[in-house]
Amino acid sequence: MLLIKVYGQPAPQGSKKFVGRPGGRGIMIESSAKVKPWREAVKQAALTAIEEGALSLERHCNGGIHGPVRMVVTFTVPKPKSAPKTRITWPDRKPDLSKLVRSTEDALTDAGVWEDDARVIRCWATKVYPGEGEDSLPSPGAVIRIEEVRS
Repeated sequence: MLLIKVYGQPAPQGSKKFVGRPGGRGIMIESSAKVKPWREAVKQAALTAIEEGALSLERHCNGGIHGPVRMVVTFTVPKPKSAPKTRITWPDRKPDLSKLVRSTEDALTDAGVWEDDARVIRCWATKVYPGEGEDSLPSPGAVIRIEEVRS
């Protein structure tokens, strides 16, 4: 199993927007400026976990995990000032959980954890506030567990 702890502001992989002149040349850019720093933080945390021996060097050098994997991820998101302080609440507002998973999977692909995020056959994702819930971090970030599925 590969355990990755990432600290930073989780950011959703959202829609892209067209920048340029209508009918002319243009480019598609990420609609959220927070995605790039989040993906880089995930990538660096994954590379550190790999270097520390959590994933065999031989497997990593050959393009990451080649078979099916399960992923469990807990995103710790900032608690808004308006949220109750005396009881545990769930972050049922933005960012969208599925878009957080998408940006994180893409970063793990960039890090070489697996050859493609299509290898994920099961994903269990949760959003929590700091210090509230299993696997929550003391500040924003994520705890990611990746396990190969054996036949």
